Amino acid sequence: MGLSHLLDSVAMWAQDIIRAMGYWGLGFIMFLENVFPPIPSEAVLPMAGWLAYEKEGNFTLWGVTLVGAIGSIAGALVFYGLGHWFGEERVRQLLRRFGKWFLLTEADFDTALNWFERYGEFVIFFGRMVPIVRSLVSIPAGIARMNLGLFNIYTAIGTGLWSFLLAWAGYILGQNWGLVMEWIDKYEKVVLVLGVGVVVVFVVSRLRQKMKSET
Repeated sequence: MGLSHLLDSVAMWAQDIIRAMGYWGLGFIMFLENVFPPIPSEAVLPMAGWLAYEKEGNFTLWGVTLVGAIGSIAGALVFYGLGHWFGEERVRQLLRRFGKWFLLTEADFDTALNWFERYGEFVIFFGRMVPIVRSLVSIPAGIARMNLGLFNIYTAIGTGLWSFLLAWAGYILGQNWGLVMEWIDKYEKVVLVLGVGVVVVFVVSRLRQKMKSET
């Protein structure tokens, strides 16, 4: 079985869980999605948005957004705790040994570290919308002992926005909700570049404001 078929099977399993368990299933899958990145939120939240449109399983657009965000925050806290308790070197050892089972590499971790070192706490918000990074960026936040309250606030806002956008897209597209994942896969690099660009502009504007206030 190829990797693409494996990921398709994982996505279908996640969708079956949501249909069978409703909001509990959605929260559980979104938790796993942050701990096990091969589960794509792009294949979960749009479907939940479509179910909200069809009024199936008592799903609503705002309910999907809220539960999706809560599940994501819980998953992010797992990786935050991993970084907090184990530290960088131990995390690297774990990735070398077990990362392949989660389709995570040390290079992915280096990317997350680089993002956090360059953009600090702001990447906790913006990184929630970037595949792979949205999971691993919680680890350097834990390693750096980032204030847990701020970490949860930035994570809640970022995951809430991401959950709403994906659920809303599924709500609008209806039975064609699968197009969301196709579009994100096709334009993933564009989305990544735009995300980095927004972070850079935001940080530069903050630095300019700080420099003006000091002069």
